[in-house]
Amino acid sequence: MTLRVDVLTLFPDAVTQYATTSVLGRAMERQVWELHVHDFRDATSDVHRTVDDTPFGGGAGMVLRAEPILQTLDDHPEIARPLIALTPSGRRFTHAVAKELSALNGFALLCGRYEGFDERVVDLVVDDEISIGDYVLAGGELAALCVIESVVRLLPGALGNDESSVDETFSEGLLEYPHYTKPAEVRGLGVPEILRSGDHARIERWRRAQALHRTVARRADLIEQRGGLSDIDIAVMAEFPLLEGNGHTG
Repeated sequence: MTLRVDVLTLFPDAVTQYATTSVLGRAMERQVWELHVHDFRDATSDVHRTVDDTPFGGGAGMVLRAEPILQTLDDHPEIARPLIALTPSGRRFTHAVAKELSALNGFALLCGRYEGFDERVVDLVVDDEISIGDYVLAGGELAALCVIESVVRLLPGALGNDESSVDETFSEGLLEYPHYTKPAEVRGLGVPEILRSGDHARIERWRRAQALHRTVARRADLIEQRGGLSDIDIAVMAEFPLLEGNGHTG
């Protein structure tokens, strides 16, 4: 099954240029997913292709008009659902939400600009709202790409090695363990000896311990969401203490 993703935006090139490169581009070539980008300026009826106007009641900035967005959906009934608006007031985008979206046949993302959308767009056609964080961007295109990449890399065949998406940050509600590659020493800092031991069972326990230590230290909220530390977690953390910054502990 190929995942269909539609993006409604005023800046289609901003989406397509990134989405056809690297991991997303290779996954698209493998027909893991397909992208359809819609410029809602194309649905305007005036010579200036107007998509925004001043807000009723006054105030700074401009608001995206409802009609070009609604007309885009009328003109393209094939656009995937649910239609998700990328807004600051949406539910927080997490790995769990990415997994939820990866299980769908398709979805569409609505990118805002200026002061946002006429609220009637949300009332009439939006099925869900997502926020990628508590900060302000100039528009929704970067947010759309964050959502798309997080979702696509979870799809079978997207990464070439499907284990890559399983064994990474947030996959089990934990931050990822530290990684090392050649050479064995960089400017006096070495690789933990355990990673060169060949004892794969012990390496897996060490990696688990380091992921737990990192999460406890940096994102205690994730531990709380998992219901705290289990007895097994506590035991493996005791077996392998927190990796120190000198890179030699292990």
